[in-house]
Amino acid sequence: MGHRAAIEIRHLTAFRVLAETLHFGRAGAALGLSQPALSRTIAALESELGAPLFERNTRNVALTEVGRIFMERAGEVMASFDGLVADVRRAASGETGRISVGYMDFAINGALPSLLSRFRQEAPQISVNLAYVPTSSQRNAILDGSLDVGFLIGPFSGDGIETETFETSPLTALLPKGHPLTRLKRIGLPQLASEDWVMGSPEPWQAFRAIVMERCATHGFAPRIVQEASNSDGILGLVAAGMGVSLYTRAAGNIRRHGIVLRDVADEPVVETVAAWRADNANPALRSFVANVRRGRHNR
Repeated sequence: MGHRAAIEIRHLTAFRVLAETLHFGRAGAALGLSQPALSRTIAALESELGAPLFERNTRNVALTEVGRIFMERAGEVMASFDGLVADVRRAASGETGRISVGYMDFAINGALPSLLSRFRQEAPQISVNLAYVPTSSQRNAILDGSLDVGFLIGPFSGDGIETETFETSPLTALLPKGHPLTRLKRIGLPQLASEDWVMGSPEPWQAFRAIVMERCATHGFAPRIVQEASNSDGILGLVAAGMGVSLYTRAAGNIRRHGIVLRDVADEPVVETVAAWRADNANPALRSFVANVRRGRHNR
């Protein structure tokens, strides 16, 4: 195994300043070193390299040919080191880095794209890794740290969990074009009691199904579910095909689909989308992202 050089950044810094000034007194003053201490540092560097870097006499200091070569390469090393230090400082301050973000249908069809666009403009050096994750799975992923932040149906609470309301939206009925209820500007949930329903599949839509079932039970009925779909496009497509009615949020208005009419459902609680993250998550990029979220609450 070869000899490992014991050259440190302080040696390179001392060499660079002396090479620029070619004067031990001025170089020492710039470095905050006494002239003897600077001489010992340069001598130690030359000893490690096995070659003189400076020609010295009582009146002049000059670079040797080896010194000129070393000056060129040392400058590259110092520039790389300075860049590394700057990169680390930017990462520590949340200006660079990466963040993992989970989202569900209401978020990506609602205000989340606007937030992400703004964040990319404000923090272009932070890489955002997006993943579609249903609300119930997001809760687990945030708790175990596999997601930095999630956008999910609230409320959500847990030990060490912080949340911010991101978007609120009333329940919205999805009706096939030509349905008798489309003549009304707003409808009551009991008016859907006798209808066939299209719903999101139990696993990916578990959180929203729970809201719908609870509200229907409050009005004394259980929806008659005749079709299920795993995603928003499927739900809207089945409604457009006349298979039944459904509930969504106003984000449905952002999904282009012919054959569907949207109507607000009167006197029902809003659906809340929250951003959630672990309070002990030390990712500096998360702090920057959360600050952006807090500036971008949306009420729809």
